[in-house]
Amino acid sequence: MTASVHDLITLSPKDSCNTKLAAGPWDFDTVPGYGPGSSQADRLPDPVSRPGQLPERYQLMPEPELQERILAAKATLGEELVILGHFYQRDEVIAHADFVGDSFQLANAALSKPEAKTIVFCGVHFMAETADILSAPEQAVILPNLAAGCSMADMADESSVETAWEEICETYGVDPENTLPDAEGKLSILPVTYMNSSAALKAFCGRHGGIVCTSSNASTVLEWAFERAHRVLFFPDQHLGRNTAKAMGVPLEQMPLWNPRKALGGNTAEQLREAKVLLWHGFCSVHRRFTVDQISQARAADPGVKIIVHPECPMPVVDAADAAGSTDAIQKFIAACAPGDRIGVGTEINMVNRLAAQFPDRTIFCLDPVICPCSTMYRIHPGYLAWVLEELVAGEVHNQVSVEPEVSVHAKVALDRMLAAKPKA
Repeated sequence: MTASVHDLITLSPKDSCNTKLAAGPWDFDTVPGYGPGSSQADRLPDPVSRPGQLPERYQLMPEPELQERILAAKATLGEELVILGHFYQRDEVIAHADFVGDSFQLANAALSKPEAKTIVFCGVHFMAETADILSAPEQAVILPNLAAGCSMADMADESSVETAWEEICETYGVDPENTLPDAEGKLSILPVTYMNSSAALKAFCGRHGGIVCTSSNASTVLEWAFERAHRVLFFPDQHLGRNTAKAMGVPLEQMPLWNPRKALGGNTAEQLREAKVLLWHGFCSVHRRFTVDQISQARAADPGVKIIVHPECPMPVVDAADAAGSTDAIQKFIAACAPGDRIGVGTEINMVNRLAAQFPDRTIFCLDPVICPCSTMYRIHPGYLAWVLEELVAGEVHNQVSVEPEVSVHAKVALDRMLAAKPKA
């Protein structure tokens, strides 16, 4: 089985994307950027400031004491607390989650506990924002470490998307308010944002007739959009958009890339008029690491190996794999495999390791030999979880994520459309 993140401290530099990952994440909370790991070279928008904070006593606590404190606080808080954990979280955090899942499942889980006064979201910033939008007004949403952002989400900021939208609508000769259908009863274009985006961009979609998607329901969402519009502006992840639309039969030449730093996104007006899906120039740093060569090497070592990757991987990687799907789909794919099967997986290492432990009768390995967890998910450490829970017991709420009402109301429109767009079986 691939080495776990906890083995990083003993790995040589060639085995890890950054050996600093072995340090406590609090060491990097006040340093500009996303911290050590696979997204360390990502371009930061200006400005991005989500400083984390953790009292020193929690930084120095041994792991067993942190675990005991978390359990004790959970017992005291009882039904007033619900903890949500994304698949990519480290095992020591997932152990305390009441719900574990992908972004679509956790969005639904946030709705399922109306009696909970507090939702602690062990994920990243945009997930906590979504939980706040969907939860009841009296519920508080906490992100244990406010420095847990998402480099992909930050690749599409509100200003850049607004500017792009104005250029696009001018090219198509339509009102930017996007409310008037043509003779066919369709709009010229609809915005679709991936869940991995800010609340402001979800609100942008809500205001302009658009919708949010997850990797679970992306094809359902695109079908919804094409019933209502001739084209889609898909952001921020170009790979999910391209892979999903290609599987639906959209030709690649009708999926131009929109680079927000170039006029018309780097395209001609004719290319935009012929487009079916405009793909924002964004990506996931973890999933961009996977390559066709890695798949070829796995097949050379074992021609019978099964390969499944996340649809945030580049198109050639998805095409070379046996299957592609969301984190939940990957889990179901592996569960359906037979004992003795060898399965190469193209997604985040914490999840791969957890699946390998869950199915010891199968050989499950990460296609990327270099250990690179999602460096921002990795910032949720048991120390932060213990701290925010013990503060709740003391009657103090720390690291609450609150979306402004004028943003929340429009974002909820787009999110409700997403929740109604059920993933395909």
